Amino acid sequence: MNIYEAIRNDHDIQRDLLKQLVDTFGDTKTRSDLFKKLNKELSIHANAEERHFYKPLIPVDMMQEHARHGIAEHHEIDELIERLEQTDMDSSAWLKIAKDLKHKVEHHLEDEEHSFFQLSGKVFTEKEKEELATKYVDYMKAHR
Repeated sequence: MNIYEAIRNDHDIQRDLLKQLVDTFGDTKTRSDLFKKLNKELSIHANAEERHFYKPLIPVDMMQEHARHGIAEHHEIDELIERLEQTDMDSSAWLKIAKDLKHKVEHHLEDEEHSFFQLSGKVFTEKEKEELATKYVDYMKAHR
């Protein structure tokens, strides 16, 4: 497995959780459980990705701006999560913010998968891609 496959697997989990979350209604156990699961997944993923994907790219001139952009988007996602935590789950505002979060995360995943992966693929060797995947997956397993 390489770093791109490892990250893509987690992106699929995030997409699924987001889809389920915006299909929930009111202050229910289902909504609460899905939100907790998604929040944890996004947080661990962002940390793992920043350590084992973005950080090795920052020293590379052609990748520096892309890596910083990705990290900035992680912070925007964190801000939406905080807004959700501060909003009543049974309010219509909560669902609107959840939909904004879904849109923001999906945009971020598309950016990574359709441009960032291709560009960074020219930087890493196959061996590095596999080593990064191992470190990334190990981090995810240790923190899930």
